[in-house]
Amino acid sequence: MKASETGSPAFYHWLLLLLALLVATGIAPARAADGKQGEDIRIMQSFAQGQDEKSEIVQITDKQKSAIMFYMGVPLILLLLTTAGLGVAMVLYRKPVFLAHMIFAGLSLTLALAHAIVGTVWFYPF
Repeated sequence: MKASETGSPAFYHWLLLLLALLVATGIAPARAADGKQGEDIRIMQSFAQGQDEKSEIVQITDKQKSAIMFYMGVPLILLLLTTAGLGVAMVLYRKPVFLAHMIFAGLSLTLALAHAIVGTVWFYPF
């Protein structure tokens, strides 16, 4: 660093940031040495104990999953057809439906993403 740069405000900002990082990294090991480590382990074990049992929410049969995907797919198809129809009306017949077309396109995209994520999580063999 040049001698003229040591008086600049940016230099002091970096120095303050470095000092804050040094203080923060010195506080974390001091907290761990206070004897609270046993309490942290006990809290983590209490969360890990119930991992073997599955809740009723997770226990959905494949038939129910397929039905939910179908019920998501029907509005998705309708939204896509509406978006396409509005696009055709806008281009071929010069109708002023751009805003409606964009709203339906956004809804279609949102539902398509949700449909893809749910299908991947439920049916992709991990």
